[in-house]
Amino acid sequence: MTRKLFGTDGVRGRANSDPMTAEMALRLGAAAGRYFRRDGRNGHRVVIGKDTRLSGYMLENALTAGLTSTGMNVLLLGPVPTPAVGYLTRSMRADLGIMISASHNPADDNGIKFFGPDGFKLSDEAETEIETIVAGQIRPADPANIGRAKRIDDGRGRYVEYAKTTFSATKRLDGLKVVVDCAHGAAYRAAPDVLYELGAELVLIGVEPNGRNINDGVGSTHPEACAQAVLDHRADLGICLDGDADRLMLVDEKGRVADGDQLMALLAGRWADQDRLRGGALVATVMSNLGLERFMQARGLRLERTAVGDRYVVERMREGGFNLGGEQSGHIVMTDYATTGDGLIAGLQFLAAMLDTGRSASDLLTQFEPVPQMLKNVRFAAGTTPLSADGVKTAIAEGEARLSGTGRVLIRKSGTEPLIRVMAEAEDEALLRDVVETIVAAVQKGA
Repeated sequence: MTRKLFGTDGVRGRANSDPMTAEMALRLGAAAGRYFRRDGRNGHRVVIGKDTRLSGYMLENALTAGLTSTGMNVLLLGPVPTPAVGYLTRSMRADLGIMISASHNPADDNGIKFFGPDGFKLSDEAETEIETIVAGQIRPADPANIGRAKRIDDGRGRYVEYAKTTFSATKRLDGLKVVVDCAHGAAYRAAPDVLYELGAELVLIGVEPNGRNINDGVGSTHPEACAQAVLDHRADLGICLDGDADRLMLVDEKGRVADGDQLMALLAGRWADQDRLRGGALVATVMSNLGLERFMQARGLRLERTAVGDRYVVERMREGGFNLGGEQSGHIVMTDYATTGDGLIAGLQFLAAMLDTGRSASDLLTQFEPVPQMLKNVRFAAGTTPLSADGVKTAIAEGEARLSGTGRVLIRKSGTEPLIRVMAEAEDEALLRDVVETIVAAVQKGA
């Protein structure tokens, strides 16, 4: 069966438009309930978290109705980070976890992500089976077996306490001033709570959600606000989370933004020195900079690349027994601590490195010299397939030939938005710019 609902990170779309409607959320909930109640037993449980989008109320209620209609008992967590859902699914012995969030997307979008009982995102096979159930007749539970719904008031607190356990009990953040940008999103209370309780002096931005302002000029996709706050307050570090807090960008004391590649290089090197880096490898996607690959090779370590999407990073980590991976965009996956990317815990690991080494953020975030990289997004209209146009194919082939041996071209369709992502790397920046702009022009014509 060809997947129509599920993309690279669950089901996502514009709120109140197909597929992100209350009706579809109800059917998804019912289908997921039926999938997890295949054994016919009662008492199955699901935890549901959400970010701060206005549409989260609608989707939460619809999912709850669908799940309880097929006999699932629902535990409602309220606004919590995506990694908290993964953690609480496992710690509360639930059969299923659901996060309602469109991550870094604008407020008008939303999404639904599913986690299995082990706290990891569901496999492609499980999602495909749920999609098949959605498309058919969903058998409801008998009246006596309808599920219950209950709000869990301390879900955030449980996650806060767990996050602190990933930071050494002998260390405190006293004397460090940290700007925390929560993107008006799911971590707007959890992240400040953790860092405050560990002793940091905090400057907070993006902590006043109103249902409409998530990711609006703040957060990991807009780190400029955090960078300015770092300079204004002479802070030691800025931590920029996205709307569901499963990714981060770091800002050093000079106001410079570092992406996930630099943080992964730091962690890989530290963990290798501590004999903690399983398999001697870091798992990253095809988007990570060539400079990161060269850094790993110089250390006698490996960089394993996957398709774009943190789920594919995690799948490769689990297959190979690796414990560190992530994406340039700031998803940092540390399976010693979490089952998915966790921006807050990744930030804590960086702060621990600052304390251990006594070095500044700017020093620690310059692990390698990146190869010049350019990424441009081209929006395309529904129903069009620009990558199949002859002109686009020709432009890509010519660009690859021009960079052969000195760089690379990567063209892909976004799994979460109607965008074609055009990326290239090369030492010659003028050549790089010309190759990217030529391909972008061809894609725009084909779109």
